[in-house]
Amino acid sequence: MADDLSAEVAVARLAVLTAEINAAKLADVALEMRTKAYHCRGWLEDVAALLSANTGAFDSLRATAASICHDRQDSETAEMTVRRLASGFDQAVVISPAASVQLSSLGDEEKLSATTAEIASWLERQGFTGEDKTILDIGCGIGRFECALSARAKRIVGIDISYGMIAATRRRCAGLGNVEFRQTSGLDLGEVADERFDGVLAVDIFPYLVIAGVAERHFSEIARLLRPGGMAAILNYSYRMSPAADSADIRNFANACSMDIVIDGATPFRRWDGTVFLIRRTGGT
Repeated sequence: MADDLSAEVAVARLAVLTAEINAAKLADVALEMRTKAYHCRGWLEDVAALLSANTGAFDSLRATAASICHDRQDSETAEMTVRRLASGFDQAVVISPAASVQLSSLGDEEKLSATTAEIASWLERQGFTGEDKTILDIGCGIGRFECALSARAKRIVGIDISYGMIAATRRRCAGLGNVEFRQTSGLDLGEVADERFDGVLAVDIFPYLVIAGVAERHFSEIARLLRPGGMAAILNYSYRMSPAADSADIRNFANACSMDIVIDGATPFRRWDGTVFLIRRTGGT
């Protein structure tokens, strides 16, 4: 586990998976494990230190995670699932804006900013950004990527299903003249149906589209909205814990939409465990 996860990601997962044990007790457990897991002793100590230093924040983290149910009921339609998720994000952003968009930030704005900066720099290296480029950010959350990328793009349009998220992002991005935000249905990309983009960004949003059963629809919409040569950056496709299944879905969608896969399931980030898919619409360079 220590080889694959940062201490912050481990704490975030503990917040999701442990319902009754408080942060102080979990820290004690991590320290007790050192005698049987000497090879990851330092990592366990880092986890324990984070838990001990964030006992109050851990409760907030747990409440933020609990706001959003990732299980779809058999009787739910796609519309019902999207409405439920939107309501959950409305609650989560009130509890902790930072944790609502990245649980492994532990609700810390500095940690969130550092991860966002790492992702933004990666996008720039891939040629995703540029002063002449227009970007669509699906599931813009609290506007962290609008803030990070506004100086590296001509225009950014952020969309989200959550009214609370849109309100938070407008506050965060007040004064940025080349960004705009719209609340979306979450069922398709009809709110931007007549526009064309050089890049489409989807950070940790496709897992919810998969849950709602509208991932394939969004992928085909992305292909339609991209200009020739434009790229879609999908960072995390699902929470199924099956990289092979995620890659298979992306390949099938890309083939159906005549798109090329540039990066297939890489994990390039140090601060976040997101899996990256970079897909290019054919017809450009």
